Amino acid sequence: MSESQAVILGVAGREITSEEKAFYRGEQPWGFILFARNIGEPQQISDLVASLRDTVGGRNAPVLIDQEGGRVQRIREPICPRYPSGADLGAIYNADPEKGRRAAWLMSRLHAFDLLKFGINVDCLPVLDVPVEGASDVIGSRAYGKQPAIVTDMGRAAADGLKAGGVLPVMKHIPGHGRGFADSHHELPVVDTPLSDLMAHDFPPFKALAGELMAMTAHVVYSAIDPTSPATTSRKVIEQIIRGEIGFEGLLMSDDSSMNALAGTLGQRAHAIANNGCDIVLHCNGVMDEMKAVVAEVHPLQGAALARTRRVEAAFGNVDGSDEPAIRAEFNALLPTV
Repeated sequence: MSESQAVILGVAGREITSEEKAFYRGEQPWGFILFARNIGEPQQISDLVASLRDTVGGRNAPVLIDQEGGRVQRIREPICPRYPSGADLGAIYNADPEKGRRAAWLMSRLHAFDLLKFGINVDCLPVLDVPVEGASDVIGSRAYGKQPAIVTDMGRAAADGLKAGGVLPVMKHIPGHGRGFADSHHELPVVDTPLSDLMAHDFPPFKALAGELMAMTAHVVYSAIDPTSPATTSRKVIEQIIRGEIGFEGLLMSDDSSMNALAGTLGQRAHAIANNGCDIVLHCNGVMDEMKAVVAEVHPLQGAALARTRRVEAAFGNVDGSDEPAIRAEFNALLPTV
């Protein structure tokens, strides 16, 4: 089998086409990511996940999804219940911190029950961004609160709940998207805040959870650190802040390379991501021409990046003995306090 490439790819629809099968088999992406367009009914989801893994030799490849709750929840009713947002959980915390932490853990444990039955083993959660007043709503209610201590507390509980259920978390969006006054899906946010303020307000949740295995970058320029490149393509931000100040030593993946915050062609974006410190290039939309342009610029996993992927792979499969009905009942009992 070929070496895995340093890329995570999407898929266009609910079934893999013959062209996609041949492409994935030839390119051997390290992992895959699913979106709402890929979700039909339960058996279809399981079949899709299994067929994706078949293209990479049947290994237990990471299959990611954004299953946060609130407006970012790819698998919805009737397959999964409609879960509350991070801000809703934060409201529980504000009334009773112990209950808030427990609610965050319980909801993540439920996400793990929901996802693992389909073979999905990575959830892009927790959101550790700390919004400021007036920032773009791209984060908004996805955040647990506007104080670093609350976001840290709740983010840690959410990550622990996922891991208890055998699903691995991805912290996002390192080193912090909370000050972005633009939606990075459409344009590049530029943050002119002094570094001292970023260190006091934006970085602490990531620093507190720096031992997690995976994190996703922010497509945000921090002019106090690197005035020309967003974190995703900035060697200075990655080396000095993410690896240095924050101390994150885990697997660093980009946010979606097809987002318009990034400049250039898809190939140019992938090249910049792959050559400035990110371990993995993420491409989400499943458009074949774009995927071909991306994989042409990525490398086989090697060195530190390969070691980090192996640590991730070794962590799959550790599931506690929680009872799903009991967890669901306990979680539902907390919700009326929102």
